[in-house]
Amino acid sequence: MRWNLPNLLTLLRLVAAPGVPLMFLFISRPFADFAALALFVLAAVTDWIDGHLARSWQQESRFGAAMDPIADKAMVVIALVVITGYSGMNPWLILPATVILFREVFVAGLREFLGSDAGRLKVTKLAKWKTTAQMIAIAVMFLGTGIDYYEKGLPPLVGEGRVWRGDWSDLATHLGLVLMWIAAILTAITGWDYFQKARPWLRDVR
Repeated sequence: MRWNLPNLLTLLRLVAAPGVPLMFLFISRPFADFAALALFVLAAVTDWIDGHLARSWQQESRFGAAMDPIADKAMVVIALVVITGYSGMNPWLILPATVILFREVFVAGLREFLGSDAGRLKVTKLAKWKTTAQMIAIAVMFLGTGIDYYEKGLPPLVGEGRVWRGDWSDLATHLGLVLMWIAAILTAITGWDYFQKARPWLRDVR
């Protein structure tokens, strides 16, 4: 492994993944929700930065190629587990979350089975878009849970003629759910694409 800035950012993002649930362990809500949101957004930004720097500075490495998708998946999977629990096990969230988690496990299994041929399952542009959609959706969901917890401590009406309690949290949550379903659809499409590419290596006779 070469200790350069892109690899260091990737490593920090990998270490930051367990930091999301730790926020709820050591910080009271709703500050934990907003801290988790800040950490998640920061990790998502570094995902773009380390890839951009690695290409611009010609510092692409095998470590970065291996760890970058692992760090992305760790952030998404851990954040999904946390956000599902703090969203009251909403079935409209559990369904797309299940699709996303299943796809990640399925593709990881395909890559492990293919071994030296796993390079044929190259990351596509659509796969990058699905990762972006996942991260945006999760960030909006964290915003929704934080606002919802904050609004529970407010009186039913915040001033005459102003927004009723729950409007902002509902808006963020509903927007997050829509984005999560979009991410799940993109995730399913990319999973099917990888399966189609791996089919020749899944046959007993080629």
